[in-house]
Order: sequence, then C-alpha cells, then structure tokens
Amino acid sequence: MPAHTAVLGIDFGTSNSAAGFAVDGKPQLVKLDGDKTTLPTTFFFDFETRKTLIGEPANAALLEGLDGRFMRALKRVLGTTLMHEKRQIMNKRVTFVEIIAGFLREIKERAEADTGLIFDRAISGRPVVFHGIDDPREQQAEDDLRTCYLAAGFSDVSFMAEPEAAAIASGALEQSGEVGLIVDIGGGTSDFSLFRSDSDGVNILANHGVRIGGTDFDRAINIDRVMPLMGKGTELRKWIGEGTSPVPHAIFNDLATWEKIPFLYTAQNRRMVAEMLQLAHEPDKLERLNAVLEDELGHELAFAVERGKIAANSGVASPEIELDLVERNLSAPLPTQALASLLSEYSAALDSGARETLALAGLEATDVSRVIYVGGSSLLTMVSDTMKAQFPAAEHSFSEVFTAVTDGLAIAAGRGL
Repeated sequence: MPAHTAVLGIDFGTSNSAAGFAVDGKPQLVKLDGDKTTLPTTFFFDFETRKTLIGEPANAALLEGLDGRFMRALKRVLGTTLMHEKRQIMNKRVTFVEIIAGFLREIKERAEADTGLIFDRAISGRPVVFHGIDDPREQQAEDDLRTCYLAAGFSDVSFMAEPEAAAIASGALEQSGEVGLIVDIGGGTSDFSLFRSDSDGVNILANHGVRIGGTDFDRAINIDRVMPLMGKGTELRKWIGEGTSPVPHAIFNDLATWEKIPFLYTAQNRRMVAEMLQLAHEPDKLERLNAVLEDELGHELAFAVERGKIAANSGVASPEIELDLVERNLSAPLPTQALASLLSEYSAALDSGARETLALAGLEATDVSRVIYVGGSSLLTMVSDTMKAQFPAAEHSFSEVFTAVTDGLAIAAGRGL
C-alpha cells in the first residue's frame, strides 16, 4: 500500500533548521540527525570526496580542516541577485537556489525515512521581514524560497510568519482573551508579533520585524574585538613619499560577515594583503590576516566569536574569544560589560521594534500580559533586559526557544491552517 501523505512544517533557519508534523493535534518533531531534531543550516563541499555535507558533518569537516568550501547563513541571501548567480563549486556551476533546494530535499527525505510518511506539501516559516518593511526584495525573497521548496520535491508550499507559529505553540489557542507578544530573535532577523487568542484561534494584531539577528551580534563583536588583532585600524606606509594611510576596512567587514566569508579566499585578496604586509606599521597583525586567508580560517574565527559571546552572556569569569587557531595563546577579552556596550545599538533597535509593533496594533505596553521569547539569540541577556524594561508587568517566558516555531508549524500543518 502507498504510504500516507502528510504536510510537513519546516523552520528553515539562518543557523539551524527543524521540521515536524501533527499527531492527534500535537507537534511531533522529526529526527533529522540521529536522535536530534534540529539540523545546523550549514554546508561543506568536500573537494576530495566530491560530496556535499550538511549539518554537523559540515561543521566537523570545517573544524578538521578538510579541503573544501563551507557555507552558512544562506537564508540571508534570499531575495538578492546572488540567489540566481551561478558559482563554480566542485567542477559544477550551481546557484544558491540549487544549494538551498538540496538542503530542503534532504530534510524531506530524512523526515520520510523517520516517519514512513510521504510529505508532498510543506508549510514553511518565514520571517516577518526578510530585508525590511517596504523593501522591494521582500516578495522576491518569498518567491525564491518557494522556488527552493518546489525544486526540493514538494508539490506545494504555504508560508506562515514565524512568530505566529510560535504563538500557536505557546498554547495561545487555549488562553482565550490573552494579549501576548512574541519576540523571535533568530540568526538573521528579529520579529515581533502581538496576538490575541480567541475561540477562532490566534488573532494576529500586528507584525513587525527588523533585519538584525544573532549573526549581526557576532559581526559587531568580531569587528570590534577580533579584527583589530588582524590589522584593522592600523596604518600603512605609502609606496612613494612620506605619510601613512589606514588599512582598508572592507576586507575586515567581509571577514566578520558569515555569508561573505566563503568568497574572500581569492588570489586578488591574497595579493592585496601581501602588498599591505610589506607596508605595514604593525606587520605582526597583518601576518595574522594573511594566515587567516591562506589557511581559510574565516569561519573558524566566526565560530570562536560565537563561543565567546555565549561565554560572556553566561556569566563566565573573565570571558574571552580564544584565537589559538590563528596564533598560540592569542585571545580577545570580552568582558560582560563590553558585550553590553557592543550590543547597545541592537538593544535600541529591538526596543524600537517592539514599540512600533504596539503602535501598529494601537496598544499600550500595559495591555500585554505575556512576552514569549523564541530563537536561540533571544537567550542573550540584552534581549530580555530590553523587553523587561518596556513590559515590566508582563510575564516573561522562554519555553522551547529553539523549537517553538517548528512546533507551531507542525500544529498548523495538522489543522490545515
């Protein structure tokens, strides 16, 4: 007999992805990696074996120093011209549409292998904004993601705002009359949704979003704490005559940006850094930058920054970003106070985002009885401190921050929402 068909809820995330379906109205997450229900949204194109690795094997290949190309944060490319540009990878010219479709196809196949079901349709989470309110790339981003799902083998896909899915998962359907605020801080976007639950389900009062997330927090830390050790802010002698000029900032900005790192390792960039090294006032720092490019260590640097951020947020004594991969005993201190200062502009943006959501709904902060946090980056103290200052009387809950969106999508899939 043919396998039963069902709808698969998929949270395709900037940093991690997950999928689930409904069983008797309850969310059931599928196993995507052994017993794990989340899968890092990472790719490694192994030049020796000619295989494409995803998830933890991709991360491991990067850390083991295998010969290949690593990619992460491709969700941030949706809606841009980069999606449809062909790039040479492992003797093939491919687009990001094909790469993302391959990842979604793998999720589909693993879900079917885990459950014995056929998932011919999907309900996908999407951020409230991919790029910005009224940005012309908004519709293109959703169209790109739809194209990826269809290319992955799904016959149809519908979309639900990620915070709306999180509201469903929070039990809002059973909390009639409650006004809640979902604060969804993902890898690439921060979304806010005000909702009121009633007998008809979750009534979304207002959605708002800003294009900042965990990868932006990492980038700010990287540029401020790590890139100066690579030569950012130093001076170069002029080839002819007296005087100096600053080291160009562009290469440091790109090296600190997840989605741009794979494209830095060019002969042109290596020549540029070699020339700067000859003129450097502080050659030891430019030597580090040269080593990072030669050994393609950009992603390892970014992971080190992420680990340092987590340590500083967790109250570890004397937190630091460990950079032994570049130079023995090299590190960048990251005191908790410095982390708060570095993220202050993002705190202001989140505060503004929540206020704008209230204004769109015509509500006051005192009307909100519950603030629900979703997404790994919502665990940053900066996020909850910012929201608690604005909603001091509300209940603040962090239940299932990593899987709430997937749980809600799975419930919605079962209800045909």
